[in-house]
This record gives sequence, structure tokens and C-alpha cells, in this order.
Amino acid sequence: MNRFYGFDLGDAESAVTRLSGQRDSVPEVIPVLEAGSFVTAYAQLPNGELLVGEGACYDTTAVRRGLRFKAGFLTDPESEKDVKRFASGVLAALYADGGLVKGEDCAFYIGCPAGWDRAARERYRRIFEEVGYPPARIVSESRAALISACRSRHFQVGYDIMSRPVLVVDIGSSTTDFAFILGRKEVELQTAGEVRLGGGILDELLLEESIRRCGDPDYVRGLLSESAPWRSYCEFAARRLKEKYFSDEEYWRENDCAKTLRVLAGGGARLTLRIDAEIADIILNHGAPQLGGKSFRQAFCDSLEAVRERMGAQRPELLFLTGGVSRLPAVRDWCAEVFPEAVVITGAEPEFSVSRGLAWSGRIDEDLRQFRGEVDALIESSTVERIVGRRVDNLYRSMVESLVEPILRQVAVPVFDRWRAGDIRRLSDIDGVMEKEIEAWLHTDEAQRLLVKPIAEWLKPVAYDIEEKTMPICVNHGIPYRAMSLNSYFSLSDVDIRIDAKDVFAVEGFTWFINAIISVLVGLLCGGGGIAVLSSGISGIVAGTILSLLILLLGKEKMQELFMKMDIPGPMRKLVPRSHFENRLDRMAEEVKQGFLHSLENEKNGEIAARLTSEISQQIEQCLLKMAEIVEIPL
Repeated sequence: MNRFYGFDLGDAESAVTRLSGQRDSVPEVIPVLEAGSFVTAYAQLPNGELLVGEGACYDTTAVRRGLRFKAGFLTDPESEKDVKRFASGVLAALYADGGLVKGEDCAFYIGCPAGWDRAARERYRRIFEEVGYPPARIVSESRAALISACRSRHFQVGYDIMSRPVLVVDIGSSTTDFAFILGRKEVELQTAGEVRLGGGILDELLLEESIRRCGDPDYVRGLLSESAPWRSYCEFAARRLKEKYFSDEEYWRENDCAKTLRVLAGGGARLTLRIDAEIADIILNHGAPQLGGKSFRQAFCDSLEAVRERMGAQRPELLFLTGGVSRLPAVRDWCAEVFPEAVVITGAEPEFSVSRGLAWSGRIDEDLRQFRGEVDALIESSTVERIVGRRVDNLYRSMVESLVEPILRQVAVPVFDRWRAGDIRRLSDIDGVMEKEIEAWLHTDEAQRLLVKPIAEWLKPVAYDIEEKTMPICVNHGIPYRAMSLNSYFSLSDVDIRIDAKDVFAVEGFTWFINAIISVLVGLLCGGGGIAVLSSGISGIVAGTILSLLILLLGKEKMQELFMKMDIPGPMRKLVPRSHFENRLDRMAEEVKQGFLHSLENEKNGEIAARLTSEISQQIEQCLLKMAEIVEIPL
């Protein structure tokens, strides 16, 4: 995309910024009706035209007006209509002023409180889609503020924020929004994300205190109660005066910080807004009806304490303040009291930090899209298959080394015991029994546990080879290479997506490999017909002249065929000692391994290697896709 717009639609004030697609660009504030930060208000005129900003607050011809409506979005159905009208008016103003060009390849990133769930965010997004905005996405305002701080050229705290746990406190006009950033990710605090406490309450308290001190408080209250637009205008003026005072309290201790307003509602009146040390103490530290009798300070500190409690053992090392009220030195002091272990920092121009961060979010999304495209291209190529194919012979060799002796002990000996006990009547039946028992054992947890170690050891060099291909992609997008390192997932215990050799290389998936193991082992153990099991001990089954006579009369081959079909009496079976058979297996183990490998190399190597390469490559590629899905471009 060529441009990314950040739209911080606040309950009291809003701002729009724009970021071009060039790598070295930074977000620029786009004035709406010549105001960088403009009042969140709309007025609908008789001809249907929508006014937005400060002028909408007191236009006398308006047939409908909306102010301070965003705070009710989750609970008031009318709020959604107000948001839609205001968004429509802002869009029209952007087109009219040239801040937005129809048809350009761009996207809008629009902020919302961190506490809004997915359903609320989607409902919010659809409003802008229906109004006619370019593709719109919803981003947490607190996260946007943090991104703005990290990316700012004038506020270089990126390294600290990247490496430390950070609590973001975004004090808006109606709510205070909390977000905990840990390991570059936003962690759910289980606080509903926001607290109904914002700077607008201070504006109301300052206005009320000014009214109380005027010549006729009841008359002025009556005027403002009958005219919401004029009351909003007075609160807006109180906000500007409050910000002016708290930006340099020391200066205003010796100078008069005041502003006289002309209220044209009803019979009209003049109202002087004033703030000094005494009034500042009243609006910050005295109980207020809007806060249930608590002071602003108490309510704010209580919300910080609640967040601290819900964090559990985690503690922020940095506390990042944003929003207009963050300029108040007292607010920084309160944060330091509740979180003494954290460094409290505040960004420059907090009224634009969210909108700038939203625009940056667009750039980050684009980088992430390109990153995932490059990962997809790697997977769609034959690179992974070639890497696996070069090493696949080593895999099944190590698997044979791990499996043969346990099979001999866990399968062959019990089958022999069953024959000696008479459960297996004829030697010719041993082949079928052995085949079923080997296959069943290969599907046990014990067999799969034996596979984990050789597979994990085999995976390490494969992972390093693949890492050589993923590392340049990560470097190109500023992503830590460990984010796409298979070896990292073998050792890290605190990640969501991990390679588990037992699951990735489940025996059930390698039918051909199992069949090869069975056919080779049965052939070697049973000699193609059961004789290998007893080949060293046939002379012990019967003694002396009987065996010799049978051999002379029938010949050795006929003798073997006869034995295969005979139901040998139990006492004769006991003549073959178990220890003799076990000793035979000890000598046979190496022969079985060599025979198995020979069979693989000369008979089924191509088939099995192709199957293993395909299965393993698919599993590794799926893992790479999962890792790419959870990667976040560093803030």
C-alpha cells in the first residue's frame, strides 16, 4: 500500500495522521477543517450536510448534534449512529481538503479501547466500512501509543520498551485505558481493559468550580443545562485552560491563568474560567459526585492498584503515560507511588501519539504481510524437501539402531514363550503372529518414546540448514532470527508452538516404514518360515536316533517342512531352553540391523526415503507456517 492513515477517534477530541509507504517517512498530522486535534462533535444541517469539529458544537442551524458519544458505544445503541455520522463527516472533510484522495491505495487504522472484545471491534470496523472508508482495521489505542513512542525520532526509548515489561496508561477524556506489553505482545490484564475515569471529569469539575464562583451560579447553570452545545463548548475551553495551567504550574503560581467566555445561549452570559493552586487542588483531591464521592486522585490510584493486583507476580519496569492528562506532573507522581519499581515516561505531543501509532501499525502490518509472503515462497519451493532429503538416510539408520534390540526383547522373546507354552501350535504360525506383534509394539508409547531421541538429534542439523534460509528473511524485516528457528523451539519452554518429535514423526504416518521393519525382522527371525528361531536348537527338540532317522528318511528339507506343520508336543517344546533362545537373539541383533539396512538400501530405499522426505517436510513446513503466524514485527 502507498499510504496508511491513523484515525484516533476520541470521546472529546480526535486526530488523523498519514504515513507514506516510503521506508524513511514518519506520520504527519492531517488537519481536519484546519485543526490538527479537533473536537469530536458533529452537527447535521437542514440540507443534510454534516459539520464536524468545534464549529459543530454551537452552530445554531443544526437539526441534530452529537458530542461525547464514543464512551457509550458498548452500551448505548444511539452511540453507534453518532459514530457513523461523525465518521462520515470526517471522511467528507478529508476528501474536501485533499487530505485523502479517492481511489488511492491506502488503509485506515482506527483506535479503540484495549478492553473492547473482538465482537465490539468488528462492529466498530463495519461502521467505517459502511460509511465508505478505505479498508479499515481496528487497533488498541494503548498499543498504538506505545508503537508511537518506539518509532518516534524524538523519543528514543525503543530498546527499553522492546526488552522490558511495559504498562501503558492511556488517559483519555472519558476512560483510562491500560495495556501490559510483555515480550512485544499485549498481555490480557483481565480488567476489561479500561476504567471509566478520564480527563473530561477534570474539565467538568473546573467548569463547575468556575460557575460556583461566578456572580449568579444558578442562572449560568440553567443556561448550560438547556444547551448541551454551549455546555460542551465551555468544557472544551476549560480543558484548554487546564492543560495550559498544568503545563507550567510554577509560572502560573505567580500569574493569572484565566479565560472569559461569552455564552450566547438563552439570555446570554459571561463566564470567567480560572485555575490556580487552590482550584487545582479542589479538582484533583476533593471528592466528586461523578466519581461516587472519591477524588480524581483516589479513583485513579485505585485503578492503578487494581491493575497491579491483577498483574500477579509480573511488574512493569517502564510505565508509559499518554493522553492529554499525562501532562499533569501529579499524575506521574501517582503512578510512581503505585509502581515504584517502574520508570515513568511521557511522550511528546500526547494528543497525537495514538493517531501516529495507528499509522505506524499500518506500516507494521505491511511489513508483516511481506514477511509472511517470503515465508510462503520458501515453503512453496522445494528447499525444505532438498534439505530433508539430503539427510533422510541418516534418520532411518538411527531409528533402526534404536528399535531392533527392543523389538527382539519385547516381541520375539514373548512370541517364543508363547510357542513353548503351546499358545502357538505350529512353527508355521509364528510368522503371522510375529508380524502382528511387531506392528502392535511399534504403535505403543514405549516405541514412540524410543524414537524421540534419534529424531530430535537428527532434527538439529536439519533445523540449522533451514535456519540459513529463514535468517535472511528475518533480518530483512527486523525480526529476531530465533522467531523462525526450529532449534529455538526444541529448547524454549515458554512458547506456544513447539516441535514435539513424538507428534511430528508419529509412527502411524509411516506405514511403509513399518511394513519394511516387519518384513525384514520376521524374515530374519523366522528364516522365511520359522526355522531361524530354532535353527541352532532343532537338535534339542528330540534326541538321538529319532531325529537322525527322520532326517535320513525324509531329507533335511522335508524334515524342516514337516516340523513347520507339526503340533510338537509340549514336553518336546520345553527341550528348547529360553536362555538358549535369548543368547541366540544377542548374536542375531547385529545381523538383524545389517539385514534391515541392506533391505532398505537395496529394495525399498527409494520408496521409504521419498515417503519420509515428504512426510517430514510437510510437518516442518506446517511448523514454519505456525511460527510465521505468531511472529510480530518489533514495535
